[in-house]
Amino acid sequence: MEHKSVLLHETVDLLKVRPDGIYVDGTLGRGGHSKLLLSKLTTGHLYAFDRDETAIEESRKVLAGDMDKVTMIHDNFSTMKERLSEYGVTGVDGVMMDLGVSSPQFDDPSRGFSYRFDAKLDMRMDQSQSLSAYEVVNTYSYEDLCRILFRYGEERNAKQIARAIERARAEAPIETTLQLVEVIKSALPEKVLRKKGHPAKQTFQALRIEVNHELDSLEQGLRKACDLLNPGGRCAVITFQSLEDRMVKNCFRSLSSAPFRDPKLPLKESELEQASFVLLTRHAITASEEELEENHRSHSARLRGIERKTG
Repeated sequence: MEHKSVLLHETVDLLKVRPDGIYVDGTLGRGGHSKLLLSKLTTGHLYAFDRDETAIEESRKVLAGDMDKVTMIHDNFSTMKERLSEYGVTGVDGVMMDLGVSSPQFDDPSRGFSYRFDAKLDMRMDQSQSLSAYEVVNTYSYEDLCRILFRYGEERNAKQIARAIERARAEAPIETTLQLVEVIKSALPEKVLRKKGHPAKQTFQALRIEVNHELDSLEQGLRKACDLLNPGGRCAVITFQSLEDRMVKNCFRSLSSAPFRDPKLPLKESELEQASFVLLTRHAITASEEELEENHRSHSARLRGIERKTG
């Protein structure tokens, strides 16, 4: 399936790109957002991160005409501050992140992300890491399975699914995605199976987040991205599920709120400590009707932005 970048123009426009600016794409993917951003640079430079080496290699083709203006880094965006310092970069004018799994990753059966294809349980964005969905499903305790299914998948039937996994793997390891789907289905009541949507969706989401430490990476990445911003610099983040969107919203709200002060203290307005950031999106930006029709992945997309104040 052709990969279409979600909220493409909205994201790049939100960054208010300067032709001579320094920018970061924390989730290079197949290079769609980077390509548009690079078209706006003259003497500026883009540092693009991705933990998936396949994505980096594919993006080299997409960005072939702009490789003099881009540096690709095979790493998690949570390391951006440390990795950029290796290039002498201590401040940037913008950071963008498109979270979650890209369409090519979902549509490649060998990656084991999808409940639609039969494949070995994997779900690793970085193929060089050791932890995969196979290890999680077959070695995690009942308690840990419950924890990740409930926390990361918001799965109401976490206990039943964890018990079913425990019973199935006692007979033989659960090795493939469709084997796991059948185990999940066996644990769910008929009324849940009749509901709209795939019954394994939330479990697969939870496993993917656990395997790739997505929420921990996001928490670190958001903090480092905002720390790196120069005055007037902006950060734009696209999320695809409620846990990530809530984390981004709360982080941006906290950064753009003035520190608490005791109202009893007799301070002048000029003496009050102000927030260092301002929200660019009081409410998340969502896809247009046209994009919703053309790209099904855009239905759950939410874009939020923040700017470091210049004063």
